[in-house]
Amino acid sequence: KEEYRNFVDGSLFSRVFKTYSVMHTNQTVDFVQQKHGQWTHCNHSRMGMMEAIMCLDQLVDESDPDVDFPNSFHAFQTAEGIRKEHPDKDWFQLVGLIHDVGKILALWDEPQWAVVGDTFPVGCKFQDSIVFRDSTFQDNPDERNPKYKTEYGIYEPNCGLDKVLMSWGHDEYLYRVMKFNNCAIPEEGLYMIRFHSFYPWHSHGDYTHLCNDKDLQMLPWVKEFNKFDLYTKTTDLPNVDELRPYYQSLIDKYCPGVLQW
Repeated sequence: KEEYRNFVDGSLFSRVFKTYSVMHTNQTVDFVQQKHGQWTHCNHSRMGMMEAIMCLDQLVDESDPDVDFPNSFHAFQTAEGIRKEHPDKDWFQLVGLIHDVGKILALWDEPQWAVVGDTFPVGCKFQDSIVFRDSTFQDNPDERNPKYKTEYGIYEPNCGLDKVLMSWGHDEYLYRVMKFNNCAIPEEGLYMIRFHSFYPWHSHGDYTHLCNDKDLQMLPWVKEFNKFDLYTKTTDLPNVDELRPYYQSLIDKYCPGVLQW
């Protein structure tokens, strides 16, 4: 387990560092608001969930220091890991399958730095637990804006994460798609989708000063999900054709038919 999320060295280090450098330079309050305007109306495309998952065959995540194979395999690996330990929670298994589908943005001409990687709030002080915090934010304009430099920035204490602008990427996008299409995934699953990349919060305990009671109640679910997101990444790739019918039945139950993206 210690070998996962190695941001110090390794064969993929230069690719990973470059992705985060550009991300941390460009993810600002203005940029995030612009992306919300562009993508959250879900008027870009129409397709079923399984079709979207299989699109990830074309995507290798350039921010991930652990894997160098297409994201579609990781989707089934995560889902199967959850299925073994939580056979009674079919919605949880489905979240494992779909959690990264928002990365389809990268196939629609969004640069990977605006799609993948760890997320963090904008509009307040960038905390030290953000990956590469010391070496990649110096050219971010929000670093020089006094309004955004304080612990709370533009937010009220304990305002709740729902009111916090997160750096734009696949988490927030898929969450918005789920809500827009009235998918029946429980709130715990929606939190996993929306905040699974928010490592400074769920793995380092930062930003709790912005959390409300609901966020803290949901945190153990996000942590439980993270175990499977992280530790099911192996080069032992699943047989997708065998697994597909079972997961299609879960899609039909929770987010059926053609969705708007």
